[in-house]
Amino acid sequence: MNAVLGLEDGTIIKGTGFGAEGIVTGELVFTTQYTGYEEALTDPSYKGQILMFTYPLIGNYGVSESCFESDGVKAEGLVIREECLEPSHYLSKKTIFKLMEDAGKPGISGVDTRMLTIKSREYGTMRSALINGSDDGEEAVRLARELPNISELDLISKVTCPQPFRIESPLRDPNNPVNVVLMDFGRKLSIEKSLLARGMDVTVVPASTSPSQISSYEPDMLFLSNGPGDPQAATGGIKAVKELAGELPIVGICLGHQIISLALGGDTYKLKFGHRGANQPVKDFETGIVHITSQNHGFAVDPNSFEQADVQVTQVNANDKTVEGISHKYLDMFSVQYHPDAHPGPMDTEKPFFDKVLKLAGRK
Repeated sequence: MNAVLGLEDGTIIKGTGFGAEGIVTGELVFTTQYTGYEEALTDPSYKGQILMFTYPLIGNYGVSESCFESDGVKAEGLVIREECLEPSHYLSKKTIFKLMEDAGKPGISGVDTRMLTIKSREYGTMRSALINGSDDGEEAVRLARELPNISELDLISKVTCPQPFRIESPLRDPNNPVNVVLMDFGRKLSIEKSLLARGMDVTVVPASTSPSQISSYEPDMLFLSNGPGDPQAATGGIKAVKELAGELPIVGICLGHQIISLALGGDTYKLKFGHRGANQPVKDFETGIVHITSQNHGFAVDPNSFEQADVQVTQVNANDKTVEGISHKYLDMFSVQYHPDAHPGPMDTEKPFFDKVLKLAGRK
């Protein structure tokens, strides 16, 4: 099947199509991980983006469906160099081709992903269009150029839960229950799994939930999840943090980290090509340790924008010095840009981060 990828700068890439026939548009973003394609494709943070893997062979251990980070594929499309048609793993249920077909999402293979990665690093992330079932490159370029910038798109509403729901931990202490309200901007399931594994009950609420509604659950903590798009579009989360700061502990991951920063008077900006992969080095100023982390974000926090001197930067990226963590000197509030839940990726920070969350929520 013919397929074509068009970029807003006029670049046309033709290849072999797989998955579902059709047309999708989105930012073309690259990730450097060489495993975890199942987790990455189902990460809601990739909503509005066409995902490209820099590792040349994708699909070699198949798809088990046990590693999904949501209820299905959330990336708009998939771009790869070479596909594995005969995966080998005892848990594999289907090929990556079948995954994309079942999800109704298109993909393209036979692409020079190295060239496209270099282009993205040099010129920045670009809008793109992927057409599966055609090789009309001019049409793909036209569609890419017509796509609004990601800051103009309402992506959070497409991935947040429609209604609140509660998950009770099987490890909960009935004599000392801990209830965490998880504000869902496009959460990865591994976040709630890490909370539940420490005996915390989790109440998941939509991104538009009001501060008064959050308070009605009588939570021990407010936790802000990851999610797609521009953090300044998360107005519900920003309002919740502003109004509830000081009343209960607040923690955030990825987009949640950016939302907390905005609520505390900071600012955010769009990175040239973002951090996406499973080997981002993060230096912790408190311990002096450099952690290897899993990341997926296109925006970052401006460290010089905080109006409050009480906000301190606790961690930075060892590659480009971007902000990876903040905390408040007096309020029970901290956040990180990376994913300590780390699926896929290294587990360096999972235990210390979520153990700190548990302690802050009131469990000694």
